[in-house]
Amino acid sequence: MTLFAKAPAYFLIGALLGTSLPATASDPAQLPEIGTAAASTLTIEKEMEYGDAYMRMIRASMPVISDPLLSDYIQDLGHRLVANANGVKTPFTFFMIQNRALNAFAFFGGHVAVHSGLFLYAKSESELASVVAHEIAHVTQRHLARSMEDQARKSPATMAALIGSLMLAIASPEAGMAAIHATTAASAQGQINYTRSNEKEADRIGIATLAKSGFDVQAMPRFFGRLADEYRYASTPPPMLLTHPLPESRIADSRSRANQYPKTNVGYSERYHLARSRIIARFAGLDSDAALNWFDRQLKRATPQTRDALNYGKAIVYIDSGKYQQAQALLSPLLAKEPNNRFYIDTATDLDLYQKQYGRAIKRLENALKSAPSNNVLRLNLAHTMQEAGKYSQSIPILTRYTHDNPDDPNGWHMLAQGQAAVGRRDAELAARAELFALNGAWPKAIQNYIQASQLVEINSLDQARYDARIDQLRLDQQRAASLQR
Repeated sequence: MTLFAKAPAYFLIGALLGTSLPATASDPAQLPEIGTAAASTLTIEKEMEYGDAYMRMIRASMPVISDPLLSDYIQDLGHRLVANANGVKTPFTFFMIQNRALNAFAFFGGHVAVHSGLFLYAKSESELASVVAHEIAHVTQRHLARSMEDQARKSPATMAALIGSLMLAIASPEAGMAAIHATTAASAQGQINYTRSNEKEADRIGIATLAKSGFDVQAMPRFFGRLADEYRYASTPPPMLLTHPLPESRIADSRSRANQYPKTNVGYSERYHLARSRIIARFAGLDSDAALNWFDRQLKRATPQTRDALNYGKAIVYIDSGKYQQAQALLSPLLAKEPNNRFYIDTATDLDLYQKQYGRAIKRLENALKSAPSNNVLRLNLAHTMQEAGKYSQSIPILTRYTHDNPDDPNGWHMLAQGQAAVGRRDAELAARAELFALNGAWPKAIQNYIQASQLVEINSLDQARYDARIDQLRLDQQRAASLQR
């Protein structure tokens, strides 16, 4: 489904990552509970407040990928790892940012971001999972909070400056980054040493999580080694290697730890390769000719397993460049082979919509929903298709339920606002747009939208009561966000 898409925060996190305790574990399956005592600096509840504030800032300022299929994939991968991680104290949210630079980062409140460029470097799902598992470990070990605690022990003034810089960054990333660099300049060598220690700890715990989750633990040292070789003499390494240094000692340590686990035969992940092809076709910043050349080069040495995923990517490029017949020729056999594959269903729906075959698309989606009635990708596709077909009133119940279930997904609110506008419900349109503003931390605009919505409906009606209650909640959220900056 083609919808809208939307040193940044990850440099802030990289600059502040701090101290850890020595890592010792003779039994890879029995990891000690270390390095999580940071409550004197930040409570879990306060970390979650900071994380929510960062997430709203990121939505407003960075190109977060809103593609439902890719969001569904990265969330599933992340939560598979979290289910096998130790020391989980917060909910986790995984999302992707459209950026060709190699990077992934984690921040307060269980938020983990993955750059789309990571898929250009990771050659298997296990390699991708190794990076995500590493970032999960940063969160469960509370490395950022521990860094603050260490700074507080060394210098209360430095701690105060760090906290002030952090709060400033929530409101103004560029100004906050300048303040952080000034604050940490005096103890740069200590920060580097702490970061290396944290990285080894996150590697060790990440490898254990990989093993429990059924991934190939050798993927981590293999991926790290390949990156180190490629960028050993680079004058400008990618962001991931700036915030996650890869000295030989770290690679050797990860290899040694991975060798403590029995070898596993990890099967082919079709979803990973389909997601990778979708990213290269739409989110790698390549024009259609360059993308097609990439897929053709890969197809020359493709295995039978990966060939379908590569042809799927080519079909997307053809659709996006208006070559519908070529797209149909590639997509039809894929869909015939796997009629319930949601990647294929989504892209077939795109092709139908471009060709104005609305009835065919709706029928396909309704059939698919019979076996998976709560699937987010299919629900959004159906609502989108109905709106493209002019059936706005039929899309509204689907979107109303979807936004209730997924209040943090801007796709649902954006489409609901469009649907309400089309049927002439100005108050409901304003309310949906208010939620979009709130997701970006634009509290005054969100509150003003709800005030206007409340003024448009009947006095003392249920709608007015609902809008007024939401205004009260948003004002509390605004106050809470403001308190983080003081």
